[in-house]
Amino acid sequence: MNPTDVPCLCRPSDLLLICRPYMAVLALLIASGTAALAQDASQKNSPSSTHATHLLGFAGAPDNASGTLSIEGDALQFQKSGKPAAEVKLASIQDVFLGDQSKQVGGIPMTLGKAAVPFGGGRAVSLFAHKKYDTLTLEYVDANGAFHGAIFQLNKGQGEIVRNELVAKGAQVSNSDFESSKQTAEASSDNK
Repeated sequence: MNPTDVPCLCRPSDLLLICRPYMAVLALLIASGTAALAQDASQKNSPSSTHATHLLGFAGAPDNASGTLSIEGDALQFQKSGKPAAEVKLASIQDVFLGDQSKQVGGIPMTLGKAAVPFGGGRAVSLFAHKKYDTLTLEYVDANGAFHGAIFQLNKGQGEIVRNELVAKGAQVSNSDFESSKQTAEASSDNK
């Protein structure tokens, strides 16, 4: 029997109909990934001024507000666009902590896209639908001697830059993790 004698049961137009849902999900993934990369590239700022979200605790700044976190002179300032800056003196900062978190991005369209992917493929999409952030937590004393804490959310990698700049300008850090990471960085640069 010759292989060309076997009739084809599937037409090329049928193949396109079968693949159309998969192509839509693929297009959605590519579009969301491109948008996330463009957003990361546009938010690269100088180390002394970075985009941040004030989660809570900074006196004079609204909770969950996006703005600019900067070190101006002897003060750490957070300024929401169009509003006056809230600030705390670097000498009053008692401790600085770093953390990291992951947040799902894409909202409702991404959730619907994950639900539409057959055979459990939505789980694979979830692997790529997260963005990582740094959290910067400050403990400081105000002018009246009251103890306060503030939490900021920054883009991945910006938290350590801000913490190092705060320490270089005189903020106190009693966290042993900072000392161990500093020693590890020094040891790795000595080995080069």
